[in-house]
Amino acid sequence: MLHTKNYHTFLKLPTLILLLLTTYSSFSQEVVNTIIEGKQININEAAEPKPEYNSLIAPYRDKINRDLDEPLAVCSETLDKSKGQFQSNIGDFLASIVLEKSDVIFQKREKKSIDACILNHGGIRAIMPQGNVSARTAFEILPFENTAVVVELKGEQIIEFINYFITEKKPHPIAGLTFSISAAKKPKNVKIKKEPIVLDKTYYIVTNDYLANGGDKMDFFKKGTKTFDLDYKMRNILIDYMKDVDTIKVTSEIKVVQEK
Repeated sequence: MLHTKNYHTFLKLPTLILLLLTTYSSFSQEVVNTIIEGKQININEAAEPKPEYNSLIAPYRDKINRDLDEPLAVCSETLDKSKGQFQSNIGDFLASIVLEKSDVIFQKREKKSIDACILNHGGIRAIMPQGNVSARTAFEILPFENTAVVVELKGEQIIEFINYFITEKKPHPIAGLTFSISAAKKPKNVKIKKEPIVLDKTYYIVTNDYLANGGDKMDFFKKGTKTFDLDYKMRNILIDYMKDVDTIKVTSEIKVVQEK
């Protein structure tokens, strides 16, 4: 005969087991969201920041603004991509410093020299004003997070670029490369580092990662046999150049000639 205390415990066991099984079953069921609701909240100049948030971030914002606005160099004239049919002063300037700065890194890493630089006209988003220039200037001119990339190209792909250049009718920035456009709108007198181009020769061309992947319909870059990402932002190239000089050097080399 069961003891009274043990008997009551025995009767409670099935109830306890059932409760545990039910609880386990509830936890094991997959939770599925059937309705998701939301609303758009516009953040614009009309939105007033909370004073406590504003006071919290103010010291950091002020420091960033001071760093961005600190004068790094002086530009003797306004550099503007809209001036010039085949070349622009800002395009020539950017291509030359990208070639110069990237070549130092490429030689150290790969023991090879970069032959030329090809950039895109549309990648330049602001002028470089006459007077003091700063890191903020660099962010305005090159707002994207593009990095410098060196692409191995054959001479025939560089000819493809020149045909693209002629068709586009835009002053895409170049350095280390010169050519003429014949009356029939064909490439002539193409030279790399002042030497006549050789179609089956391998050249090292520095550009940005966007173009290296065929951006702006520059599909010839995708024919490259090898690429080297220098992990060097285009904007930082410009900022580093500004830190290295007192006055921005503006080139006046004629790189593209239109024949009649």
